[in-house]
Amino acid sequence: MAGLTIRNLSKVFGEFEALKNVSITVNSGEFLAVLGPSGCGKTTLLRMIAGFENVNAGEIDIAGQLVSQPGKEVPPNERRIGIVFQNYALWPHMTVAENIGYSLRVAKVEASEAKRRVDEALALVNLDGMGDRAPANLSGGQRQRVALARCLVAEPKLVLFDEPLANLDVHLRASMEDEFAAFHERTGTTIVYITHDQAEAMALADRIAVMDHGVLMQLDTPETIYHRPANEMVASFISQGMVMPVTVNSKEADGHCDATLLGQPIRLSCSAGDGPRQGAKVCCRAEHVRVAEPDGEGIDGYIKRVVYQGGAARIEFVPDAEKETSIQFDQPDPQPFVTGDRARIQLTGGWLIPAQSAA
Repeated sequence: MAGLTIRNLSKVFGEFEALKNVSITVNSGEFLAVLGPSGCGKTTLLRMIAGFENVNAGEIDIAGQLVSQPGKEVPPNERRIGIVFQNYALWPHMTVAENIGYSLRVAKVEASEAKRRVDEALALVNLDGMGDRAPANLSGGQRQRVALARCLVAEPKLVLFDEPLANLDVHLRASMEDEFAAFHERTGTTIVYITHDQAEAMALADRIAVMDHGVLMQLDTPETIYHRPANEMVASFISQGMVMPVTVNSKEADGHCDATLLGQPIRLSCSAGDGPRQGAKVCCRAEHVRVAEPDGEGIDGYIKRVVYQGGAARIEFVPDAEKETSIQFDQPDPQPFVTGDRARIQLTGGWLIPAQSAA
């Protein structure tokens, strides 16, 4: 049984279409990240799954139960979902244990059973023995774990994360990513994780849904999203992919096509059945770029910018043949370039964006 099924979901606010015919199936026990730029519709999607917004069209099922369709909305408190917010939403006048057990108290769960479940939730998030503390006496990471435990204690069918690491310092984010991954492994709970942070999505998710302007652009594994983006939006959005015009010269064979890029021959990865065409687009990543030997073949241009990043520099290169194009690559210390230098590079590969999606 699917943990969550979204069918042809649409949402309109006045004349603004926040979601447009979105369909996603999340398998039971799967960790799905929903990723996209600001305004892409990911928060609206979360609010509709939670029952905070009514649907204009489409349906939502949670663990086989229809919870949303036009004219029928199961109240949020009856959906058996847990939500972890980015601002924790803890009551400061309650102890950690009281915060975690609040939903059980409202549901009039017997005291000994409630204590058992609170203690189990504390153990699951590695906060044993901290039940009597006030939230103000915890670190940001610990408060986030309290919020997670509060959601778990109600034994939800589905857990929604609303950009939970956005308010944490950088050094805490990595440790909390480990916590979330360990929690998912221990509990097997179905998770929908809303984020704008690509590194979080790549590190945590079984699959990623990339959205833009209310439309689902691609739903795939992190590896496929990175190496085989479905269209230009996904290609350029994920890891700052470089999208460039290319001429395809041969039909696909063994997953590759021969092409011409910036006047140079190149062999590209491509989808089955792709073939010769003008006006195609290729997605190249920084790892596809290398500095050419002074007397070797390559693409000539100049260094527009050098950004030191600690141990390496991000180099921005502009080819003579295409002044509007920027090609970025990394060079470890000690790197030889300064802004304005002439240089020659080679492109070693890339992904040919499918014809039906490239326009």
